[in-house]
Amino acid sequence: MYGRADALLRPVLGYDGVCWHDSDPATGLVTSVVSPDLRLSDFHAAVELEVWGDDIATFPVIRRSGRAAETLSRATGGRPDRSLRYRDQIRPAGYGDELRAVFDSRGGRWGCAAFMRAPDRGHYRPEELALANAVAPLIGAALRRSIAEAGAAGPITSDGAAAHAPAVLVVGPNNRVLHADERAEELLGQLCGDTAVLFGVPLPFVMAAEHARAVVAGRPVPQPPLRARTTDGRWHVLHASLLGRSTRSPVAVVITPASPAELIPVTFAAYGFTDREAQVALYAVRGLSTAEIAAALLVSPYTVQDHLKAVFDKAGVRSRREFVAMLLTADRADALVAAAAMGARPVVTGGQ
Repeated sequence: MYGRADALLRPVLGYDGVCWHDSDPATGLVTSVVSPDLRLSDFHAAVELEVWGDDIATFPVIRRSGRAAETLSRATGGRPDRSLRYRDQIRPAGYGDELRAVFDSRGGRWGCAAFMRAPDRGHYRPEELALANAVAPLIGAALRRSIAEAGAAGPITSDGAAAHAPAVLVVGPNNRVLHADERAEELLGQLCGDTAVLFGVPLPFVMAAEHARAVVAGRPVPQPPLRARTTDGRWHVLHASLLGRSTRSPVAVVITPASPAELIPVTFAAYGFTDREAQVALYAVRGLSTAEIAAALLVSPYTVQDHLKAVFDKAGVRSRREFVAMLLTADRADALVAAAAMGARPVVTGGQ
């Protein structure tokens, strides 16, 4: 899909280098990198800057601004050298400006990209930035649908308890594998990507490990579980923990198949719940009554009922019981997300 987008956007945006990323739809953390122009050897520093560096117009900053895209030249007031990323990466690579875009859709953070242009082209113009802001949500919708189609190929039968057992991987300071159990070895191949050659492990493991190190170092970064999909369309959750008090200590990464409960944020995003609808839906899943939800959110019970009606309509259910059963008793969490993203009502099995 990124190849098609590149062919369409490169002539109209006027960039000379691009780096495409998939991301965890719930957190926005990058889980892959695809680039036809950039050397992957340079991406090692990019990961460190993304996790450890305080910079201008980062992907999280763009999302918080309410925009879909931003240029480094505009964000720095025409002085891109104020950016650490520009000084350490963009300028040494021979580029003069960068445009970043986030591919969000229905509240999910499905991907993002950085577009670099040569200095002789000048800075990105306002009309080019406006085009990027208009196109980015369309790419987000296409990514959401592509994930849905990949996960909706049909039921996948279990290969037994081993397929659902946690996998454990230990990486060293350079994110190279120190130890891996048999299940982790299998998952390394199923989460493979170009960055596996560079880092020794696929990018989701690197991001999880680096965030664990940053938390221990006192950096103001979140350390949520990271969701990533394997090549068979299944979602997995990665939890990382530092095995020591130094940021140079090994990191243990535990990988488990994502349960329906762990995919609730992704499912809500796929259905397109608003922030308030997602809050109401989560309280409903927890078993709170309409009055209790109203008290927790400081709104009237009628407002809660309106939000619940919107939630049920989007999810294609008629009651709380049906909604909770759909979320928490589906045999395949990844199929539920796929059905939500496709706008279809999933078949609920395995529960009463």
